[in-house]
Amino acid sequence: MTTTELGNLEARGSSTRAFVLHPVLPEDRNDAREPDSRLEEAVGLAAAIDLDVAVARIFRVMRPRPATLLGTGVVEEVRAALEAEEIGLVIVDHALTPIQQRNLERDLKAKVIDRTGLILEIFGKRARTREGQLQVELAALTYQRSRLVRSWTHLERQRGGFGFLGGPGESQIEMDRRLISDRIVKLKTELEEVRRTRGLHRKAREKVPYPVVALVGYTNAGKSTLFNRMAGADVFAKDLLFATLDPTMRSITLPSNRKIILSDTVGFISDLPHGLVEAFRATLEEVMAADIILHVRDVSHPDTEAQKADVESVLRDLGIDPETDDRVMEVLNKLDQLEGEDRDTLLRLARRTGGIAISALTGDGLDTLFDAIDRRMVAGREVVTFDLPHTDGAAIAWLYGKGEVLEREDDEDHVHLRVGLEPADLARFEDRFPYKAKPGPGQVTARPRAETARQPWHP
Repeated sequence: MTTTELGNLEARGSSTRAFVLHPVLPEDRNDAREPDSRLEEAVGLAAAIDLDVAVARIFRVMRPRPATLLGTGVVEEVRAALEAEEIGLVIVDHALTPIQQRNLERDLKAKVIDRTGLILEIFGKRARTREGQLQVELAALTYQRSRLVRSWTHLERQRGGFGFLGGPGESQIEMDRRLISDRIVKLKTELEEVRRTRGLHRKAREKVPYPVVALVGYTNAGKSTLFNRMAGADVFAKDLLFATLDPTMRSITLPSNRKIILSDTVGFISDLPHGLVEAFRATLEEVMAADIILHVRDVSHPDTEAQKADVESVLRDLGIDPETDDRVMEVLNKLDQLEGEDRDTLLRLARRTGGIAISALTGDGLDTLFDAIDRRMVAGREVVTFDLPHTDGAAIAWLYGKGEVLEREDDEDHVHLRVGLEPADLARFEDRFPYKAKPGPGQVTARPRAETARQPWHP
């Protein structure tokens, strides 16, 4: 395809009108999701950047062609629809090789992007902070470097930025590999500085012993709505895929008067590009370092179990095993969208497996969630009391720095502290200072983790 032909693509159809195509390949037979659900998600991704989806179709591909992925009959059918509907953009809900993307653009005479390109486009438009923009640019440049194939080297770059839906020839940009590589090295250096700064912030928070509670989950599971409900904040929350991209943190006080830092994170999604996981590792380190991880699930979604598997896969990539890591708690959200027997079944399942059923929208179940967070924070801790002289400021400061002071009472000569401490820290204190702990009144004990095997939930 010549540059002139590419320049006429938009004349044949609007670049904001899209044909969303979900191919069902032979290896997809074991996919837990139905093709209709996959297509619906792809349409949602397109809607997230205000594309007008004129046509959305599922095509079964019995023999994927190395040249185009799709069979010749499918290509002809799609081309006819593009001409009839004046569509200038095709979104293939699957990974395409650079050669397949180039050949499809030549055969369809339209701009073509795959699932990875679409997700990167969303992230590029949503990133607001400098950190988010750096991370998206790194992922986008890494992706673009893989798109450089010899047949495209005659093309000129049409505009700046790293989007894939822009001006003529935008998805077939001629770029010098060395320049891209140099930029990638610079971005990684800048992100390493971001990682270092975040580490310093975490150390600063450790001096004020507030536990970090991180929200994770599939995109559009309701994390930001729950964040707003818990923190009384106004983080952007909308029924959109990837409504939240940049991380947000708030200090909140639980009903027990314990303070925590609540962190909202980017949503996960099936087939999340590996480059994005790597690029957002600096942000996801907040999850890795969290004291409690709330896995927020949309239990009203028909693919809730498959979504759960996708989130747990990303967590494992981060070194967090949801089955064995006691920090992970399941929050079964969107209870308000279930009725009758479905709702009763979910509540029984939550009681049996230790999950917490809530509605972030209505606030139903929030008291139970707060109580569960409280219990999890004191799990393994000993609650003890100390009678310390006012003059021993070092011992008092040590307990405030290493433990959680639950109650304080001062009299003329002594400070009486009720403190929650890890057993190791209690031993260190008694070894360092000449005071012995007494069992704390109203000892708080954590409810044991449910031994019942986690069972799937099917709404």
